[in-house]
Parts: sequence; C-alpha cells; structure tokens
Amino acid sequence: MELRADRFERQLAGEPLRPVYLIAGDEPLVVQECADALRARAREQGYSEREVFDAGADFDWNTLSMGMASLSLFASRRLFDLRLPTGKPGREGGEAIRAYCENPPPDTVLMITALEWSKQHAGKWSEAITKLGHQVTVWPVRVNELPDWLERRLRSRGLVAEPAALQLLAERVEGNLLAAAQEVEKLALLLRAGSGPTIAIDEASMAALVADSSRYDVFQLIEAALGGDVERTRRLLHALRAEGAQVPGLMALIAMELVRLSALAQTSAVGGDLAQAMREMRVWENRQAAYRRALQRHSRERWFEFAGEAGRVDLMSKGRLPGDAWLALERLLAAIADARVVRLLAS
Repeated sequence: MELRADRFERQLAGEPLRPVYLIAGDEPLVVQECADALRARAREQGYSEREVFDAGADFDWNTLSMGMASLSLFASRRLFDLRLPTGKPGREGGEAIRAYCENPPPDTVLMITALEWSKQHAGKWSEAITKLGHQVTVWPVRVNELPDWLERRLRSRGLVAEPAALQLLAERVEGNLLAAAQEVEKLALLLRAGSGPTIAIDEASMAALVADSSRYDVFQLIEAALGGDVERTRRLLHALRAEGAQVPGLMALIAMELVRLSALAQTSAVGGDLAQAMREMRVWENRQAAYRRALQRHSRERWFEFAGEAGRVDLMSKGRLPGDAWLALERLLAAIADARVVRLLAS
C-alpha cells in the first residue's frame, strides 16, 4: 500500500508491523522523521536489534541477504535499516528486494529509505514492496502547502498562529523545511508550549521571535514566474540579490528555460505533440503543468521575445550593454508571470 507521509504514524499505530517499508522522497527532514517513527514503533514491538546497510554504488547485496538469513544471538526480532540514497537498487538490488518480499524471514522488518524519488525510480521491486508492506512517498512541500504543514506542526506542539502570523512564518522559512521545523521547536521552547492550554501567536510576536531563514534559489524563481505569481517572483528575486546572488549566475538557467519554452511554444503553435516534446526536453513530470499554463499565457512570438530579452539582460550584467541588469531582469520575469505587464523590455 502507498501512504502519505502525514498519515504514516497513524497507520503504524493502528496495525502490526509489515515485513517491509519503503520511505522515499526529496524532503530529507520528512524522510528522516518517518524513518524515526518506524524505528520507534519497532522498538515498542520488541525489535531490539537493528542492522544498518548503506547501499552505495559498490554495495554487495549478498551482505544484506546473508545478514537476513543468519540467526541472531541477541534478539528474536530484527530491523534491517537499508539506506538507498539514489532510490535505484539496480538489477541485483532489485532482485534481492523482490526475493525478500516473496519469502520474508519471520520476525524481520526491512526498512528502505531513499532521498530521491520519481515515477522513473519505480519498478517491480517497489511494486513487490507495496503488495507486501507500505511505500511512503515524500513529495516536496509546495509553497501553497507550507502554511498548512506549519499549522499542523505548531498544533502538535500546543501552539496556534493567527493567519497573518502563519503567513509571516511561511515566508520566512520558505524553501528550507529543516529551518521551518527548527523554528517551530524554538517557538514551543520559548513559549513553553505543551504543558498547558494552547498558546496563540499573533503577527507581532511571530515577527519578534522568528528569524528569516528563507533559502531561495533560481529554480524557485523560475517556478514562481512560470506559475504567474508576480509578487512572489519579485520577493524571490530581491531575496536572491540580498543573499549575494549575481545576475550572470542566474541568467544561465533562466535563459536555458526560456529557450526551452520557446521551442515548446513553436511545437504547440504548429500542432505538434507537446507531451512528447516535454519528455524529449527532459521537463520533469511535476513541472509540466506549470509549463502548460505558462505557454497558454503567451504567444509563440512573445516567448521568442522573452528569450531575446534574456540575452540582453545577460549582456547588461556583464557590462556589454548599458542599463540596470537587476531592474531589467525583474521586468522580464514580471512579464513572464503576468501577460498584463506592459513594460517588458528594459530601458
């Protein structure tokens, strides 16, 4: 069975342990917390012996098979903790996992954790896991999901934030889930939550207590522009500038995306297969919907203009054309985000 990460602990509490679990995704904090919950549940159920295996590129899968086949001198119940960083066991590893699922040893739980996951990672080995046990897929927390994630975490610590305070916290920890968790723990500690009635936090208190732990990158900037969020695009760009980013460093990826979007716009304009074109250009599946919305927002000719303007901004940033490169980039991104923006080209 495939489970959501936020329901995993509840599922663990309501049933006997399964022989195998796969916990995989791109949010290390959530993967770690799900794995911690499983380890804690296993200890409660008497799985007092744990063996850890790091399945890197040179891992010998016979080591895992031999360990499971051996008898324990110290405990009748064992937890095998297999770390699979890339989420890809390879042919030999996939066969070893399938063989385990076909005939799991008694009183044994295999927990596999991976810090990368997509549909391309799945295979017969993961299908065998979902039939016998559970797969917990951890997807990155999106911007619009972050306030709800924070609210649940605050409530679990005896805290409740007013809407404005919650939004402020989300803005200050956006892009850094570990910092978000740390800020919630700090709030609980400072406000002494958990030992009495729920404590409410207003916007002024939140501003005074929470540091700005945002970590922005150019991928988030592009995502915001393609998503049509002008205000967030500007805020991300200003944050990147404040963190010391330079326009030439940003333009390499921005220009590459605009060239790709121009090619996709051409495909769409002539009635080509847009889905196939996206696959050929290696547009990740979880980004394809944003690409489609962006392509619907502007004509083919406008995307060509955007690509040309990106070249001008790059030359400005290198001193080869006059003008303020930061201002020009902001105008370009705003125009990509909102078709109503009139001033596209930098003056």
